[in-house]
Amino acid sequence: MHRIIGPIMLSWLSAVVSVPAFAQVRIALAGPMTGANASFGDQLRAGAEAAVAQINAKGGVRGEKLELVVADDACDPRQAVSVANKLVGDGVRFIAGHFCSGSTLPASEVYAEAGAVVVTVSTNPKITERGMKALFRIGGRDDQQGPTAAEFIVRRFAGRRIAIVHDKSSFGAGLASEVRNRLVAENQLIALDTGINAGEKDHSALISRLKAARAEVLFFGGYHTEAGLIMRQAADQALRLDLVGGDPLASNEFVAVAGDAANGVHFTFAPDPRKNPASSEAVQAMRARKVEPEGWALYAYATIQVFAEAMAKANSTTPRAVAQAVTGSRFDTAVGEVRFDAKGDNLQPGLVVYRWQGGKSDYADGMTK
Repeated sequence: MHRIIGPIMLSWLSAVVSVPAFAQVRIALAGPMTGANASFGDQLRAGAEAAVAQINAKGGVRGEKLELVVADDACDPRQAVSVANKLVGDGVRFIAGHFCSGSTLPASEVYAEAGAVVVTVSTNPKITERGMKALFRIGGRDDQQGPTAAEFIVRRFAGRRIAIVHDKSSFGAGLASEVRNRLVAENQLIALDTGINAGEKDHSALISRLKAARAEVLFFGGYHTEAGLIMRQAADQALRLDLVGGDPLASNEFVAVAGDAANGVHFTFAPDPRKNPASSEAVQAMRARKVEPEGWALYAYATIQVFAEAMAKANSTTPRAVAQAVTGSRFDTAVGEVRFDAKGDNLQPGLVVYRWQGGKSDYADGMTK
């Protein structure tokens, strides 16, 4: 029996069939298609749709076409569980998702019970620490991302007064914890360490506390909307902060929210796959669809490639066989070579520090790891 928490609302799940009606292999993309993090859902959807179209144009997998089912969890854990129950109830056993760690953690329990294969971009370390044999992570972990951000702060802002703020989410609090641990180990002064509520619009109280703490550098663990609002409102109150954040700041939506206060903001993310020769076909395919493959788009593309290649290697579309093929294989994807360790983590995720300037982001002075 599948675990069911809360009512299942059919409006939360929309099927997008980008292939003919005789499609036989269904892959679900689950993530925030609405809500504050919908820009990431847009990235994931664009990449997944382009990959399915390219694979089907080449004959599909084992002579079968792929069908993409898009499911909206709005980055809400309860909604994610309802989405997961609906997907497995409909017989979908291959899941690209979810995006927010707070959604992936509970939804993956449903998928594991149903024997589904999951490839996620969520970063909370707990996701792959639970012994689930059909759960894989194609991006990096917070215990890789956090130390990278902290080491950058130490190199660039040593001796400055540092504030750590997070949004209390599984992702945000977890990432902030990793940064805190490394900064403490490096004997850095943490002038303020606090949390805010995700979705808050008025951050005047936080800014007053940052001023009272005489904070100069801010590490923010959370998503782009809150980070952008904090920076814009701090600038309005004449508070100059050097902000360092995690991968959710890899979105033009952050710049749209922060305005000029986005200039000089640093964030961690994987090396830009658009600069990898392995991504050329995927980049061309997406740009032909009038979509720029920014942020997580090529990771979604690569996820579909992993599923398709694993099905081909296994010569099967049964979940058990596909999971075994994912575990034991090397994949050439739009984000480069992908191989998974025994826990299901990508062996070569890579991390880079980026800097926003003039509405564009690029590597920050070679700060890579």
